[in-house]
Amino acid sequence: MNHSIEILATALFAIAVLHTFLTPRFEHLAHAGGTHAGVWHFMGEIEAVFGIWAAALIAAMFAWLGSPATIAHLEGLNFTEPMFVFAIMVVAASRPVLAVCGKLVEGLARILPLPQAVARYFIVMAGVPLLGSFITEPAAMTVAALLLREHYYSQNVSTRFKYATLGVLFVNISIGGTLTSFAAPPVLMVAGAWNWDTAFMASTFGWKAAIAVLINAIALTAAFRKDLQGITPKTPAPRASAPWLVTAVHLACLAGVVVFGHHPVVFMAIFLLFLGFADAYERHQDRLILREGLMVALFLAGLVVLGSLQKWWLQPLLADMDDIALFFGALGLTAFTDNAALTYLGSLVDGSSDGFRYALVAGAVTGGGLTVIANAPNPAGFAMLRECFEDGSISPLGLLAGAALPTAVAAGAFLVL
Repeated sequence: MNHSIEILATALFAIAVLHTFLTPRFEHLAHAGGTHAGVWHFMGEIEAVFGIWAAALIAAMFAWLGSPATIAHLEGLNFTEPMFVFAIMVVAASRPVLAVCGKLVEGLARILPLPQAVARYFIVMAGVPLLGSFITEPAAMTVAALLLREHYYSQNVSTRFKYATLGVLFVNISIGGTLTSFAAPPVLMVAGAWNWDTAFMASTFGWKAAIAVLINAIALTAAFRKDLQGITPKTPAPRASAPWLVTAVHLACLAGVVVFGHHPVVFMAIFLLFLGFADAYERHQDRLILREGLMVALFLAGLVVLGSLQKWWLQPLLADMDDIALFFGALGLTAFTDNAALTYLGSLVDGSSDGFRYALVAGAVTGGGLTVIANAPNPAGFAMLRECFEDGSISPLGLLAGAALPTAVAAGAFLVL
Protein backbone atom coordinates (compact mmCIF):
# COMPACT_ATOMS: atom_id res chain seq x y z
CA MET A 1 0.00 0.00 0.00
CA ASN A 2 1.19 3.52 -0.82
CA HIS A 3 2.88 4.93 2.31
CA SER A 4 1.21 8.31 1.79
CA ILE A 5 -2.17 6.55 2.04
CA GLU A 6 -1.01 4.83 5.23
CA ILE A 7 -0.09 8.21 6.74
CA LEU A 8 -3.45 9.65 5.68
CA ALA A 9 -5.23 6.63 7.21
CA THR A 10 -3.38 7.17 10.49
CA ALA A 11 -4.31 10.86 10.51
CA LEU A 12 -7.97 10.03 9.85
CA PHE A 13 -7.84 7.30 12.51
CA ALA A 14 -6.59 9.87 15.04
CA ILE A 15 -9.36 12.29 13.99
CA ALA A 16 -11.93 9.50 14.42
CA VAL A 17 -10.65 8.75 17.93
CA LEU A 18 -10.89 12.45 18.79
CA HIS A 19 -14.38 12.52 17.26
CA THR A 20 -15.54 9.79 19.68
CA PHE A 21 -14.70 12.11 22.58
CA LEU A 22 -16.69 14.94 20.99
CA THR A 23 -19.92 13.00 20.38
CA PRO A 24 -21.60 14.28 23.60
CA ARG A 25 -21.02 17.84 22.35
CA PHE A 26 -22.58 17.04 18.98
CA GLU A 27 -25.59 15.43 20.68
CA HIS A 28 -26.03 18.52 22.83
CA LEU A 29 -26.07 20.68 19.69
CA ALA A 30 -28.59 18.32 18.09
CA HIS A 31 -30.94 18.54 21.09
CA ALA A 32 -30.71 22.34 20.94
CA GLY A 33 -32.49 22.15 17.60
CA GLY A 34 -31.93 24.43 14.63
CA THR A 35 -31.51 24.02 10.89
CA HIS A 36 -28.61 21.59 11.13
CA ALA A 37 -29.84 19.50 14.08
CA GLY A 38 -29.92 16.39 11.86
CA VAL A 39 -26.26 16.82 10.91
CA TRP A 40 -25.24 17.28 14.55
CA HIS A 41 -27.24 14.19 15.53
CA PHE A 42 -25.50 12.13 12.85
CA MET A 43 -22.10 13.42 13.98
CA GLY A 44 -23.08 12.55 17.55
CA GLU A 45 -23.90 8.92 16.71
CA ILE A 46 -20.81 7.23 18.09
CA GLU A 47 -21.58 4.12 16.05
CA ALA A 48 -21.27 6.23 12.86
CA VAL A 49 -17.92 7.84 13.71
CA PHE A 50 -15.55 5.33 12.15
CA GLY A 51 -17.88 4.81 9.21
CA ILE A 52 -17.75 8.55 8.47
CA TRP A 53 -13.95 8.75 8.49
CA ALA A 54 -13.53 5.41 6.71
CA ALA A 55 -15.74 6.82 3.93
CA ALA A 56 -13.43 9.86 3.75
CA LEU A 57 -10.42 7.55 3.42
CA ILE A 58 -12.09 5.47 0.69
CA ALA A 59 -12.97 8.61 -1.25
CA ALA A 60 -9.36 9.79 -1.00
CA MET A 61 -8.12 6.38 -2.17
CA PHE A 62 -10.39 6.44 -5.20
CA ALA A 63 -9.06 9.89 -6.12
CA TRP A 64 -5.42 9.04 -5.36
CA LEU A 65 -4.98 5.40 -6.37
CA GLY A 66 -7.85 4.93 -8.79
CA SER A 67 -10.80 2.56 -8.78
CA PRO A 68 -9.07 -0.82 -9.46
CA ALA A 69 -6.48 -0.46 -6.68
CA THR A 70 -9.02 0.83 -4.15
CA ILE A 71 -11.54 -1.91 -4.88
CA ALA A 72 -8.80 -4.56 -4.74
CA HIS A 73 -7.73 -3.28 -1.32
CA LEU A 74 -11.29 -3.26 0.05
CA GLU A 75 -11.99 -6.75 -1.29
CA GLY A 76 -8.85 -7.97 0.49
CA LEU A 77 -10.13 -6.85 3.90
CA ASN A 78 -11.91 -9.19 6.28
CA PHE A 79 -15.36 -7.94 7.30
CA THR A 80 -16.39 -11.17 9.05
CA GLU A 81 -16.40 -9.57 12.51
CA PRO A 82 -18.85 -6.73 11.65
CA MET A 83 -21.20 -9.21 9.98
CA PHE A 84 -20.96 -11.64 12.89
CA VAL A 85 -21.61 -8.97 15.54
CA PHE A 86 -24.65 -7.74 13.58
CA ALA A 87 -26.11 -11.25 13.30
CA ILE A 88 -25.43 -12.30 16.88
CA MET A 89 -26.81 -9.04 18.31
CA VAL A 90 -30.14 -9.40 16.52
CA VAL A 91 -30.59 -13.08 17.36
CA ALA A 92 -29.47 -12.74 20.99
CA ALA A 93 -31.85 -9.80 21.54
CA SER A 94 -34.92 -11.64 20.25
CA ARG A 95 -37.70 -12.13 22.81
CA PRO A 96 -37.48 -15.96 23.12
CA VAL A 97 -33.68 -15.90 23.65
CA LEU A 98 -33.89 -13.06 26.17
CA ALA A 99 -36.69 -14.90 27.98
CA VAL A 100 -34.45 -17.95 28.43
CA CYS A 101 -31.53 -15.79 29.59
CA GLY A 102 -33.80 -13.86 31.92
CA LYS A 103 -35.11 -17.04 33.52
CA LEU A 104 -31.55 -18.32 33.96
CA VAL A 105 -30.50 -15.06 35.63
CA GLU A 106 -33.57 -15.04 37.89
CA GLY A 107 -33.00 -18.69 38.84
CA LEU A 108 -29.39 -18.05 39.82
CA ALA A 109 -30.36 -14.85 41.65
CA ARG A 110 -32.86 -16.75 43.81
CA ILE A 111 -30.05 -19.00 45.04
CA LEU A 112 -28.14 -16.05 46.50
CA PRO A 113 -29.12 -14.88 50.01
CA LEU A 114 -29.60 -11.30 48.82
CA PRO A 115 -32.53 -9.05 47.92
CA GLN A 116 -33.82 -9.76 44.43
CA ALA A 117 -32.57 -6.54 42.81
CA VAL A 118 -29.11 -6.95 44.36
CA ALA A 119 -28.76 -10.63 43.48
CA ARG A 120 -29.96 -10.13 39.89
CA TYR A 121 -27.51 -7.25 39.44
CA PHE A 122 -24.61 -9.38 40.65
CA ILE A 123 -25.52 -12.24 38.30
CA VAL A 124 -25.77 -9.87 35.33
CA MET A 125 -22.38 -8.33 36.12
CA ALA A 126 -20.56 -11.60 36.87
CA GLY A 127 -22.43 -14.55 35.38
CA VAL A 128 -23.35 -13.08 31.99
CA PRO A 129 -19.77 -11.97 31.14
CA LEU A 130 -18.47 -15.46 31.95
CA LEU A 131 -21.29 -16.94 29.88
CA GLY A 132 -19.77 -14.93 27.05
CA SER A 133 -17.01 -17.53 26.82
CA PHE A 134 -19.61 -19.90 25.39
CA ILE A 135 -22.16 -17.73 23.58
CA THR A 136 -19.47 -15.19 22.47
CA GLU A 137 -18.77 -11.77 23.91
CA PRO A 138 -21.08 -9.81 21.56
CA ALA A 139 -24.03 -12.02 22.55
CA ALA A 140 -23.18 -11.67 26.24
CA MET A 141 -22.93 -7.89 25.87
CA THR A 142 -26.32 -7.78 24.16
CA VAL A 143 -28.02 -9.85 26.86
CA ALA A 144 -26.39 -7.98 29.76
CA ALA A 145 -27.09 -4.53 28.30
CA LEU A 146 -30.76 -5.30 27.69
CA LEU A 147 -31.22 -6.75 31.19
CA LEU A 148 -29.53 -3.70 32.74
CA ARG A 149 -31.67 -1.36 30.67
CA GLU A 150 -34.90 -3.11 31.63
CA HIS A 151 -34.28 -3.56 35.36
CA TYR A 152 -31.86 -0.78 36.39
CA TYR A 153 -31.07 1.97 33.87
CA SER A 154 -34.76 2.61 33.22
CA GLN A 155 -35.28 3.47 36.89
CA ASN A 156 -34.26 6.49 38.92
CA VAL A 157 -30.58 5.66 39.44
CA SER A 158 -27.66 8.07 39.66
CA THR A 159 -25.32 8.94 36.80
CA ARG A 160 -22.46 7.66 38.95
CA PHE A 161 -24.17 4.27 39.18
CA LYS A 162 -24.67 4.16 35.40
CA TYR A 163 -21.04 4.91 34.54
CA ALA A 164 -19.60 2.60 37.21
CA THR A 165 -21.84 -0.21 35.97
CA LEU A 166 -20.93 0.44 32.35
CA GLY A 167 -17.21 0.44 33.11
CA VAL A 168 -17.34 -2.86 35.00
CA LEU A 169 -19.60 -4.40 32.36
CA PHE A 170 -17.20 -3.55 29.52
CA VAL A 171 -14.14 -4.79 31.42
CA ASN A 172 -15.82 -7.99 32.59
CA ILE A 173 -17.12 -8.77 29.09
CA SER A 174 -13.64 -8.22 27.63
CA ILE A 175 -11.88 -10.57 30.04
CA GLY A 176 -14.84 -12.91 30.63
CA GLY A 177 -14.58 -14.39 27.14
CA THR A 178 -11.11 -15.87 27.70
CA LEU A 179 -12.28 -19.20 29.12
CA THR A 180 -12.48 -20.54 25.55
CA SER A 181 -10.58 -20.00 22.31
CA PHE A 182 -13.50 -18.84 20.17
CA ALA A 183 -15.52 -16.25 22.11
CA ALA A 184 -13.25 -13.20 22.50
CA PRO A 185 -12.30 -11.36 19.27
CA PRO A 186 -8.67 -10.68 20.33
CA VAL A 187 -8.21 -14.37 21.15
CA LEU A 188 -9.78 -15.45 17.87
CA MET A 189 -7.15 -13.45 15.99
CA VAL A 190 -4.27 -15.51 17.41
CA ALA A 191 -5.75 -18.88 18.46
CA GLY A 192 -5.15 -20.56 15.10
CA ALA A 193 -1.73 -19.04 14.47
CA TRP A 194 -0.42 -19.95 17.91
CA ASN A 195 -2.34 -23.24 18.38
CA TRP A 196 -4.21 -22.03 21.46
CA ASP A 197 -7.17 -24.32 22.18
CA THR A 198 -9.88 -24.01 24.83
CA ALA A 199 -7.96 -26.10 27.37
CA PHE A 200 -4.96 -23.77 27.02
CA MET A 201 -7.11 -20.65 27.32
CA ALA A 202 -8.93 -21.91 30.42
CA SER A 203 -5.72 -22.93 32.21
CA THR A 204 -3.64 -19.90 31.19
CA PHE A 205 -6.11 -17.01 31.06
CA GLY A 206 -9.62 -18.14 31.95
CA TRP A 207 -9.33 -18.88 35.67
CA LYS A 208 -7.50 -15.60 36.28
CA ALA A 209 -10.14 -13.72 34.33
CA ALA A 210 -12.93 -15.44 36.29
CA ILE A 211 -11.38 -14.30 39.59
CA ALA A 212 -11.11 -10.72 38.31
CA VAL A 213 -14.71 -10.78 37.04
CA LEU A 214 -15.97 -11.94 40.42
CA ILE A 215 -13.90 -9.36 42.33
CA ASN A 216 -15.16 -6.56 40.12
CA ALA A 217 -18.78 -7.67 40.39
CA ILE A 218 -18.61 -8.16 44.17
CA ALA A 219 -16.93 -4.77 44.73
CA LEU A 220 -19.43 -2.97 42.49
CA THR A 221 -22.44 -4.66 44.06
CA ALA A 222 -21.16 -3.85 47.56
CA ALA A 223 -20.44 -0.22 46.63
CA PHE A 224 -23.97 0.33 45.33
CA ARG A 225 -25.86 -2.05 47.59
CA LYS A 226 -27.94 0.72 49.15
CA ASP A 227 -28.86 2.08 45.72
CA LEU A 228 -29.81 -1.41 44.55
CA GLN A 229 -31.94 -2.12 47.61
CA GLY A 230 -33.93 1.03 46.83
CA ILE A 231 -34.85 -0.27 43.37
CA THR A 232 -38.32 -1.74 43.10
CA PRO A 233 -38.21 -4.93 41.00
CA LYS A 234 -40.07 -4.33 37.77
CA THR A 235 -43.11 -6.41 37.02
CA PRO A 236 -42.95 -7.09 33.30
CA ALA A 237 -46.09 -6.52 31.27
CA PRO A 238 -47.94 -9.81 30.92
CA ARG A 239 -47.36 -11.49 27.59
CA ALA A 240 -47.67 -15.04 26.43
CA SER A 241 -44.54 -17.16 26.47
CA ALA A 242 -43.25 -18.29 23.12
CA PRO A 243 -44.04 -21.95 22.33
CA TRP A 244 -41.19 -24.29 23.09
CA LEU A 245 -40.65 -25.00 19.40
CA VAL A 246 -40.21 -21.29 18.61
CA THR A 247 -37.76 -20.91 21.48
CA ALA A 248 -35.87 -24.02 20.34
CA VAL A 249 -35.51 -22.65 16.81
CA HIS A 250 -34.21 -19.32 18.14
CA LEU A 251 -31.67 -21.07 20.37
CA ALA A 252 -30.62 -23.30 17.47
CA CYS A 253 -30.07 -20.23 15.30
CA LEU A 254 -28.04 -18.61 18.07
CA ALA A 255 -25.91 -21.75 18.40
CA GLY A 256 -25.48 -21.99 14.63
CA VAL A 257 -24.26 -18.39 14.34
CA VAL A 258 -21.78 -19.01 17.18
CA VAL A 259 -20.46 -22.33 15.83
CA PHE A 260 -20.00 -20.97 12.29
CA GLY A 261 -18.77 -17.55 13.41
CA HIS A 262 -15.67 -17.84 11.17
CA HIS A 263 -17.75 -18.59 8.07
CA PRO A 264 -19.93 -15.63 7.03
CA VAL A 265 -21.54 -17.53 4.15
CA VAL A 266 -22.91 -20.04 6.65
CA PHE A 267 -23.82 -17.83 9.59
CA MET A 268 -25.44 -15.19 7.37
CA ALA A 269 -27.54 -17.92 5.75
CA ILE A 270 -28.63 -19.03 9.23
CA PHE A 271 -29.36 -15.41 10.11
CA LEU A 272 -31.53 -14.90 7.03
CA LEU A 273 -33.47 -18.04 7.89
CA PHE A 274 -33.89 -16.66 11.41
CA LEU A 275 -35.33 -13.42 10.02
CA GLY A 276 -37.84 -15.36 7.95
CA PHE A 277 -38.86 -17.52 10.90
CA ALA A 278 -39.14 -14.48 13.21
CA ASP A 279 -41.41 -12.76 10.70
CA ALA A 280 -43.59 -15.88 10.41
CA TYR A 281 -44.04 -15.90 14.22
CA GLU A 282 -44.17 -12.13 14.68
CA ARG A 283 -46.64 -12.40 17.55
CA HIS A 284 -43.90 -14.00 19.67
CA GLN A 285 -41.39 -11.24 18.91
CA ASP A 286 -40.52 -7.79 20.11
CA ARG A 287 -38.97 -5.35 17.66
CA LEU A 288 -35.77 -6.87 16.29
CA ILE A 289 -32.80 -4.53 16.88
CA LEU A 290 -31.87 -4.35 13.20
CA ARG A 291 -31.03 -0.64 13.23
CA GLU A 292 -28.84 -0.92 16.32
CA GLY A 293 -27.09 -3.98 14.89
CA LEU A 294 -26.46 -2.28 11.55
CA MET A 295 -25.04 0.83 13.23
CA VAL A 296 -22.65 -1.31 15.28
CA ALA A 297 -21.65 -3.18 12.10
CA LEU A 298 -20.95 0.18 10.43
CA PHE A 299 -18.76 1.17 13.36
CA LEU A 300 -16.76 -2.05 13.19
CA ALA A 301 -16.50 -2.01 9.40
CA GLY A 302 -15.10 1.53 9.57
CA LEU A 303 -12.63 0.33 12.18
CA VAL A 304 -11.54 -2.47 9.84
CA VAL A 305 -10.97 -0.04 6.95
CA LEU A 306 -8.99 2.45 9.03
CA GLY A 307 -7.28 -0.08 11.28
CA SER A 308 -6.01 -2.21 8.40
CA LEU A 309 -3.59 0.57 7.45
CA GLN A 310 -2.03 1.03 10.91
CA LYS A 311 0.37 -1.90 10.60
CA TRP A 312 3.24 0.32 9.43
CA TRP A 313 3.68 1.85 12.90
CA LEU A 314 1.92 -0.55 15.28
CA GLN A 315 3.77 -3.76 14.43
CA PRO A 316 7.33 -2.37 14.88
CA LEU A 317 6.20 -0.71 18.12
CA LEU A 318 4.93 -4.02 19.53
CA ALA A 319 7.98 -5.97 18.38
CA ASP A 320 10.39 -3.65 20.21
CA MET A 321 8.78 -4.02 23.65
CA ASP A 322 9.79 -6.42 26.42
CA ASP A 323 7.06 -8.52 28.03
CA ILE A 324 6.07 -6.14 30.86
CA ALA A 325 6.25 -3.09 28.61
CA LEU A 326 4.22 -4.99 26.03
CA PHE A 327 1.49 -5.80 28.56
CA PHE A 328 1.02 -2.16 29.54
CA GLY A 329 1.63 -0.98 25.99
CA ALA A 330 -1.10 -3.29 24.69
CA LEU A 331 -3.40 -2.19 27.52
CA GLY A 332 -2.90 1.46 26.59
CA LEU A 333 -2.99 1.02 22.82
CA THR A 334 -6.21 -0.98 23.07
CA ALA A 335 -7.97 2.17 24.27
CA PHE A 336 -7.23 3.76 20.89
CA THR A 337 -7.54 0.79 18.55
CA ASP A 338 -9.59 -2.40 18.53
CA ASN A 339 -7.90 -5.08 20.67
CA ALA A 340 -8.51 -7.73 18.01
CA ALA A 341 -6.58 -5.66 15.46
CA LEU A 342 -3.79 -5.26 18.00
CA THR A 343 -3.42 -8.99 18.69
CA TYR A 344 -3.64 -9.75 14.98
CA LEU A 345 -0.69 -7.45 14.27
CA GLY A 346 1.21 -9.06 17.14
CA SER A 347 0.60 -12.50 15.66
CA LEU A 348 2.55 -11.40 12.57
CA VAL A 349 5.74 -10.85 14.58
CA ASP A 350 8.13 -13.66 13.63
CA GLY A 351 9.59 -15.91 16.33
CA SER A 352 7.62 -14.40 19.21
CA SER A 353 8.16 -15.96 22.64
CA ASP A 354 5.50 -17.42 24.93
CA GLY A 355 5.98 -14.43 27.23
CA PHE A 356 5.41 -12.02 24.34
CA ARG A 357 2.22 -13.81 23.35
CA TYR A 358 0.82 -13.92 26.88
CA ALA A 359 1.62 -10.26 27.54
CA LEU A 360 0.06 -9.12 24.26
CA VAL A 361 -3.24 -10.94 24.69
CA ALA A 362 -3.51 -10.31 28.44
CA GLY A 363 -2.88 -6.59 27.94
CA ALA A 364 -5.30 -6.39 25.02
CA VAL A 365 -8.22 -8.00 26.88
CA THR A 366 -7.45 -6.07 30.08
CA GLY A 367 -7.76 -2.74 28.30
CA GLY A 368 -10.90 -3.79 26.42
CA GLY A 369 -13.27 -1.79 28.61
CA LEU A 370 -11.57 1.60 28.56
CA THR A 371 -13.24 3.06 25.45
CA VAL A 372 -15.98 2.26 22.98
CA ILE A 373 -13.44 1.23 20.32
CA ALA A 374 -11.35 -0.99 22.58
CA ASN A 375 -13.37 -4.20 22.12
CA ALA A 376 -15.78 -5.24 19.36
CA PRO A 377 -18.81 -5.83 21.68
CA ASN A 378 -18.54 -2.35 23.27
CA PRO A 379 -20.44 -0.50 20.51
CA ALA A 380 -23.31 -2.94 21.04
CA GLY A 381 -23.50 -1.95 24.70
CA PHE A 382 -23.33 1.71 23.73
CA ALA A 383 -26.12 1.31 21.19
CA MET A 384 -28.50 -0.22 23.72
CA LEU A 385 -27.72 1.92 26.79
CA ARG A 386 -26.94 5.36 25.39
CA GLU A 387 -30.56 6.59 25.53
CA CYS A 388 -30.50 6.05 29.29
CA PHE A 389 -27.89 8.82 29.68
CA GLU A 390 -28.36 12.59 29.52
CA ASP A 391 -28.84 13.87 25.95
CA GLY A 392 -28.78 10.25 24.78
CA SER A 393 -24.98 10.27 24.84
CA ILE A 394 -22.34 8.45 26.88
CA SER A 395 -19.28 10.47 27.89
CA PRO A 396 -16.01 8.75 26.90
CA LEU A 397 -14.35 10.26 29.97
CA GLY A 398 -17.16 8.95 32.16
CA LEU A 399 -16.66 5.47 30.75
CA LEU A 400 -12.89 5.74 31.24
CA ALA A 401 -13.39 6.70 34.88
CA GLY A 402 -15.86 3.86 35.44
CA ALA A 403 -13.51 1.31 33.86
CA ALA A 404 -10.29 2.42 35.60
CA LEU A 405 -10.56 0.38 38.81
CA PRO A 406 -11.91 -2.84 37.23
CA THR A 407 -9.13 -2.57 34.64
CA ALA A 408 -6.57 -2.36 37.46
CA VAL A 409 -8.11 -5.47 39.06
CA ALA A 410 -7.87 -7.35 35.75
CA ALA A 411 -4.27 -6.23 35.27
CA GLY A 412 -3.41 -7.48 38.75
CA ALA A 413 -5.01 -10.86 38.06
CA PHE A 414 -3.09 -11.42 34.84
CA LEU A 415 0.25 -10.15 36.19
CA VAL A 416 0.25 -11.58 39.73
CA LEU A 417 -1.76 -14.82 39.67
